[in-house]
Amino acid sequence: MADPHYPDDLKYHSEHDWARIEGDEAAFGITWYAQDTLGEVVFYSPPALGATLAKDEPYTEVESVKAVSDVVAPLSGEVIAVNEALADNPQLINDDPYGDGWLVRVRLTDPAEVEGLMDSAAYVSTLP
Repeated sequence: MADPHYPDDLKYHSEHDWARIEGDEAAFGITWYAQDTLGEVVFYSPPALGATLAKDEPYTEVESVKAVSDVVAPLSGEVIAVNEALADNPQLINDDPYGDGWLVRVRLTDPAEVEGLMDSAAYVSTLP
């Protein structure tokens, strides 16, 4: 598993999800804290390409040896890519939650929503 860290170039949602903003697109994933709490991830079922995600709403589930957990969209958008590598190797979510363990890429439908997310210091201050 990856060591605990929260990259400064990401934005964070209170439900332990992150967004890497790149112009009018963003990659989403779950934070180190989320994957650590879940334990070993054994299954991830991505949303369909073209699916519309709504900020603060669940868009998929991640299954671990401990539980099945909803993954909440940190921002609204249309799914333009899913991480196909997770189908055969969901453990990437544990091993590299901010790199190879990303979940989806979206085209943002309301870029102003980014203002409602936290930077890494604010997010870390919410952790137990």
